[in-house]
Amino acid sequence: MFIQRMMWIVWPAFLVACVLEALVFAMLDPQDLHWLGQPIGMSRLGVYSVAFFLFWVMAMVSSGLTILLSMSSSEVNRDPGGHPQARP
Repeated sequence: MFIQRMMWIVWPAFLVACVLEALVFAMLDPQDLHWLGQPIGMSRLGVYSVAFFLFWVMAMVSSGLTILLSMSSSEVNRDPGGHPQARP
């Protein structure tokens, strides 16, 4: 079940990152980007790669929160080790 949930998070996030990459860099040239007034000292491919992974991570966080919020309280509070839980 863990692998299935991870694929529910990773695969849609990958597709969203691909679309975002295409949309953002259709309008921006990586060589025109500046950080704190200085040009970014990376190649175009480097900027594309870093941006893709940032988009992917942000989309994974969004998908992960969706999966977490769709879980029932018993699933969230379940002890995966099967240890008895101490009661106060």
